[in-house]
Amino acid sequence: MTFDGMWADLHPVGRDARSGGYRRFAWTGEDAALREWFTGEAGARGLELTADRAGNLWAWWGDPDADGPGLVLGSHLDSVPDGGAFDGPLGVVSALAAVDALRARGWTPGRPLGIAVFADEEGARFGVACAGSRIITGALDPDRARSLTDADGTTVAEAMAAAGLDPHHVGPDAEALRRVGAFVELHVEQGRALVDDPGGPPVGVASAIWPHGRWRLDLRGRADHAGTTRLADRDDPMLHLAEAVIAARRAAGEHDALATIGKLRVEPNGVNAIPSRVTAWLDARGPAEADVRSVVAAVGAAAGTEPVEESWTGATAFDAGLRDRLAGLLAAPVLPTGAGHDAGILSAAGIPTAMLFVRNPTGVSHSPQEHADPEDCHRGVDALARVVEELG
Repeated sequence: MTFDGMWADLHPVGRDARSGGYRRFAWTGEDAALREWFTGEAGARGLELTADRAGNLWAWWGDPDADGPGLVLGSHLDSVPDGGAFDGPLGVVSALAAVDALRARGWTPGRPLGIAVFADEEGARFGVACAGSRIITGALDPDRARSLTDADGTTVAEAMAAAGLDPHHVGPDAEALRRVGAFVELHVEQGRALVDDPGGPPVGVASAIWPHGRWRLDLRGRADHAGTTRLADRDDPMLHLAEAVIAARRAAGEHDALATIGKLRVEPNGVNAIPSRVTAWLDARGPAEADVRSVVAAVGAAAGTEPVEESWTGATAFDAGLRDRLAGLLAAPVLPTGAGHDAGILSAAGIPTAMLFVRNPTGVSHSPQEHADPEDCHRGVDALARVVEELG
């Protein structure tokens, strides 16, 4: 099956030999290699490749301008630090494999069929998730997008320019969105709903995405010597960080939500130096917006600072008619998810959108332990091909 060959081609790109995880960040050499790979796969199939005003890639079977809005599949190719192989690439490879399967059966689409690769979905380098889809839908201001910086101080504008793109072209793209009549994203499940259903199907259909966001905590203190400064004389922002971490866990439990402080920047970051400043990032999400906001407020109060909202996505319900149609077609369970996706951004912009989940036997994601069995991956391709036949 063509899936296996493509999967093998992607295996070494951005992989850390020590951890087994992936570091595929936006507008890096690894990202360029992945974009080149997709360009080659599109060309090998005679698909017309275009890029929109955020650098997202679109490969088309048929002409979406001449023949009306099309059905689009796809996902992303970037990763979180030391992420798994499946989050994002599974959807892209499965979409290409579904096209191959349909062509092998002699099927041709009744409307244009596209495959999208969205840029910087994880936000691992510049901090804002789903940046590519947020930009073209207008959910992320172009000036803010260009000015986002990574840990080394490189801006998005500088990184895009180094990658050969014009950052001044970045902005909402009504033309790209007009071509999308419906979007279906296949993704590895980031949880245990499918694997905890013994004998159940390997593919599920998404119902909705929980409201979720990211906040920055700026904690200031006074740098000093770790070996000479009395405890009573210290102004150590790490203590405020400790309060924030504990408060996040406690408040999440009280409000039926999830909260994580997983990224830090410590200055001056010396073993024998009391920090002068700690910057921490809080990820919070849950079934209800009010509960998520309550968690953020509790963390800010415990840390003695006002959390700065860097991104927010409200509750996103996928198109009910499309969801139910696909669940019936595939005899698949309907599952909610706490993870954000480009599909959610497009749905919020008014595009009929659906998601398919492929069983993950570990239940783990954003980790090298993330997995999907080859047989289940193939069944995911089959399910996606059936969806295309139904909708295309």
